[in-house]
Amino acid sequence: MTDANVFGERILENLEKVVIGKRNALELVVIGLLCQGHVLIEDVPGVGKTVMARTLARSLGCIFTRIQFTPDMLPSDVTGVSIFNQENRSFEFRPGPLFGQIVLADEINRATPKTQAALLEAMDERQVTVDGITHPLPRPFLVLATQNPIEYEGTFPLPEAQLDRFLLRVRLGYPSAHDEIRVLESHQLRHPIDAIGPVFSADEVLAVAESVKSIYVAPSITRYIVELTRRTRISSDVYLGASPRGSLALFRAGQARAALNGRGHVLPDDIKALAQSILGHRIITNPAARLREVTAERIVQEILLATAVPGGSYTS
Repeated sequence: MTDANVFGERILENLEKVVIGKRNALELVVIGLLCQGHVLIEDVPGVGKTVMARTLARSLGCIFTRIQFTPDMLPSDVTGVSIFNQENRSFEFRPGPLFGQIVLADEINRATPKTQAALLEAMDERQVTVDGITHPLPRPFLVLATQNPIEYEGTFPLPEAQLDRFLLRVRLGYPSAHDEIRVLESHQLRHPIDAIGPVFSADEVLAVAESVKSIYVAPSITRYIVELTRRTRISSDVYLGASPRGSLALFRAGQARAALNGRGHVLPDDIKALAQSILGHRIITNPAARLREVTAERIVQEILLATAVPGGSYTS
């Protein structure tokens, strides 16, 4: 079986051939892959969100599907539809684009709440129910959703239930001047994604993801995770704090980060490094805080500073 550290390095090496200078963001995506959790990529157009999803799918030899969300899209356009077959006089299910392994939900907030809700069952239970019949989704199943944080005209904000199903929120940001020059050079003759091939199979991804679950998490680390999440619920600036799913996300992602770094145990630094990406999008600030321009990111940072970091031994 492939070691998680080796797995991560080879995947990141492949991704960095196309997405240049975004190591931290790419590590978060790989952590999402190892946790079998979905990733919300929130950034301005043109920074490589779609290309990153395509490169990840190519690196794993997985089925890649793309859903371009629009206001007139129906739930059946995402999940699929049952069509009556005249020959055998029965209904046949025609799967929609959701039946992929790496699914790019492009501009997800442009779809209506009804269409967004079509993703809820798929993201949480890895299955789709159409006309009372449940259809399992292929494994691995990872939704990479994008949204533009600047342009809100013609969009529908993601509901809390939808946001809570995303393990992580990632921001790529603009490249540095040096990295942007490298991007231009890499595109001179052809798109660098054309030279990318698979380095692992889907079965190997599932095997490594299963092995990550055995990473040791000390009781003090578990209490630290719960305390961080609990403080998001009692903050005076918060209308809605992180759910227990947020605690579980921190727990699983901490295991994945430790595995990627070649450790068999989780450190407090793993949890601190992941807290913003995992808890930030799960927090809704109250009106008074918004008037003072207090952001969820600032609240998480203040909680990290105010919460005592556990000491002692973390190895089993």
